[in-house]
Amino acid sequence: MDNLTVTHKATILVVDDTPNNLSLMSGLLKDQYKVKIANNGEKALSIAQAESPPDLILLDIMMPGLSGYDVIRALKADPRTREVPVMFITAMSETEDERLGLELGAVDYITKPISPPILLARVATHLKIKRASDFLKDQNAFLEDEVNRRTREVQAIQDVTILAMASLAETRDNETGNHIRRTQHYVRLLANRLQTHPRFGYFLSDKTIDLLFKSALLHDIGKVGIPDHILLKPGRFTPEEFEIMKTHTTLGRDAILAAERHLGMEVGFLSLAKEIAYYHQEKWDGSGYPTGARGEQIPISARLMAVADVYDALISQRPYKDGLPHDRAVEIMREGRGTHFDPDVLDAFLALQDEFRSVALIYAG
Repeated sequence: MDNLTVTHKATILVVDDTPNNLSLMSGLLKDQYKVKIANNGEKALSIAQAESPPDLILLDIMMPGLSGYDVIRALKADPRTREVPVMFITAMSETEDERLGLELGAVDYITKPISPPILLARVATHLKIKRASDFLKDQNAFLEDEVNRRTREVQAIQDVTILAMASLAETRDNETGNHIRRTQHYVRLLANRLQTHPRFGYFLSDKTIDLLFKSALLHDIGKVGIPDHILLKPGRFTPEEFEIMKTHTTLGRDAILAAERHLGMEVGFLSLAKEIAYYHQEKWDGSGYPTGARGEQIPISARLMAVADVYDALISQRPYKDGLPHDRAVEIMREGRGTHFDPDVLDAFLALQDEFRSVALIYAG
């Protein structure tokens, strides 16, 4: 008997709103596995998030109430169920449906009507993969101290790199230093608020939130390439000047790409910084710049940054304007829900507005 052999039956949760489908799959699986069933998404989450999560979930997509896509988003947002493999079993056979399912974290996608031998083979394969993964995690536990030490060293290098690059922007604009510090705290507030949201939880891990906090420092790095007579102009821009100012998004992304080229490789921890620098001026309705991206085309990192950046711009005094009172700034932000801003991100801001005001006061400069 090898080390991967288990002495108990694996538990499989089957989720489908059709009784015949539940009966069929239960009949196929019950001799080899312990089978639990749920006839809707809400019940599936209740079972999956109980004290002992299932080893594998077979999930239909088209169900009343929560769809299969909603269910997997919630599963991936919850640390208790994030690692449970999910196989979609569905009548939806379009390539786009399969692409979305796999993108959301499913390990497999099988279309109905099912082939019993194929279903059983794939179930066995994914359970074996999960057992192997769990086994390796256990075997590697003794390396944790060394990994943590090396991680701290890498983290220090990342922090120094980001701070060195951000300091360039500070040299060009006296207000930038306070602005970038406030916005990075705003971004972290938003990310923490949305970490358990079904639309964002799969992306907003603790590690990602930490990187977002640091990467937010670089959102205006491209302004180092804007001429002083425009960047420091004590008045509103002409249309021509504004077109030049808009290039700071592309300049920022390119500056980070240039840093990567000097290193001779693409650096993973700068990927969010590139997204934020390039896309943070995009708008939910597609009227932003530089690409005119809209909706889900805009990276989550940039959607968070957009809310943080605009709020701070509204309350901040500039040579050409006075800062707005917090309440008036919130009103303007609210008006941008669904046009300028992702509605769910803006709702998080509205729920956190007192915390935003506190950050603005702490880092008023």
